[in-house]
Amino acid sequence: MRRILLATALLAGTALAGLPADAKTFRWANDGDVNSMDPYTRQETFLLSFMANIYEPLVRRDRDLELEPALAEKWEQTSPTSWRFTLRQGVKFSDGTPFTADDVLFSVQRVRSKGSNMQSVIASVSEVRKIDDHTVDFITRMPDPILPQGLTNWAMMSKAWAEKNNATTPADLTSREENFATRNAMGTGPFKLVSREPDRRTVLEPNAGWWDKPQHNLTRVELNIIANDATRVAALLSGEVDMLYTVPPQDVERIRRAPNTRILQGPELRTIYLGMDQLRDELLKSDVKGKNPFKDVRVRQAFYHAIDIEAIKSRVMRGQSRPTGQIFGPGVNGFEEANDTRYKYDPEAAKKLLAEAGYPNGFSLTMDCPNDRYVNDEAICTAVVSMLARVGVKVTLNAQTRARYFAEINPPNYNTSFYMLGWTPTTYDAHNAFFNLAGTRDGTRGVFNNGGFSNAALDKLIQDMSVESDETKRNTMITQASKIIHDEALYLPLHQQQVVWATRTNIELVQPADNYFPLRYVQVK
Repeated sequence: MRRILLATALLAGTALAGLPADAKTFRWANDGDVNSMDPYTRQETFLLSFMANIYEPLVRRDRDLELEPALAEKWEQTSPTSWRFTLRQGVKFSDGTPFTADDVLFSVQRVRSKGSNMQSVIASVSEVRKIDDHTVDFITRMPDPILPQGLTNWAMMSKAWAEKNNATTPADLTSREENFATRNAMGTGPFKLVSREPDRRTVLEPNAGWWDKPQHNLTRVELNIIANDATRVAALLSGEVDMLYTVPPQDVERIRRAPNTRILQGPELRTIYLGMDQLRDELLKSDVKGKNPFKDVRVRQAFYHAIDIEAIKSRVMRGQSRPTGQIFGPGVNGFEEANDTRYKYDPEAAKKLLAEAGYPNGFSLTMDCPNDRYVNDEAICTAVVSMLARVGVKVTLNAQTRARYFAEINPPNYNTSFYMLGWTPTTYDAHNAFFNLAGTRDGTRGVFNNGGFSNAALDKLIQDMSVESDETKRNTMITQASKIIHDEALYLPLHQQQVVWATRTNIELVQPADNYFPLRYVQVK
């Protein structure tokens, strides 16, 4: 035993001796995990945010969400349909291989391949041409004045690494496929992957060869998955973890009052909304046979009137939400307060509309909902179930973890009749929300139009605003598109949730309104 203890002490001493004197480990926790280490498998904020610490885009956002150079040193629009990107020289992936134009061309091919959930980031691009090892031209099908804005969450991947490890296409998460990139990662970013234990812990360490100057002082980062709210909060209060990414609203004041902890809170760009299948002739999950109630605007409007958004705000969200009538909110270009109106909460009007549509006794259906993705997501869905019951609609709630949920309702499956989702426009422009959520599905446009509705007038507005440079004309188009979605009740917007994080008081970090968490700004004091 004495020999074992001595050996243990020597090993511990060796390990400690190998660390710098100011070594800082940062431990943070979330209720749900990153579903893959592949940044192309899901267009979802938490996955993209986490992987942005390992992989990098051509253009990134700074701490104020302004565009700044990343793997591209500069960019310019050389013609109405051409953008030239000059790549940063001397950049290497964490395995030492150089980053070149060939990796950009490979990333274009990979992001468009089967299994990718990120095709829309270059939907306007018809071709990418290699000019030389450090210059590429993006050729667009039509003028795209905000192309760089849309590239900020598109990670560049190594052609050599992907080919070596048979990961040239993303594994399809909707069918639970895996390949080497599912549990491994190798990028150019400030951190690199050390170990991966799905649904438990993921460990990163600094990339010593990163091209940029670190603004953090971290030597090790641990993401811990703690699904239970009470356990997660207890871990922060005890000092077991340094930061909570998802904070239960009911515990905000408790954390705020506790010693050595603090709450960080601000408005989020994400809008939470409810969607309905308006494509199928018969709903998948309903007792209505031979037809689809959601094809009738009166049914959709009835659902809208049945939702008491103020009750959700006060009782479920504890005041930490901003009710909205649009699919994008303040902080997004094109937002105007005058357009942000909701249908009045009116159960009697809802009953009347249902009766007029031929459902005087309501009907039954299933509502799909995540239980570990958005703030109080399952609790919101439970409240909606109760509200719809008051107007005669019997809803069975199917709440699942994000991995199962997104695979079920998102492309390519769309196996849902009634669902909850959230969306943050990556360009911080209304067109992004319209293009992804409201355009007719064609493989790139409308990929997350999970309800499958199609409106020719809306499609034309989406197309026109994508190339319109006159701000006044463009904002008029945005208002017209918003009105179609509102009047037709194509979506049932709920609210913009607050970004609420909690930390120990010795932690300094940046909390952007897009709910990304850039580890490159974290300091442990």
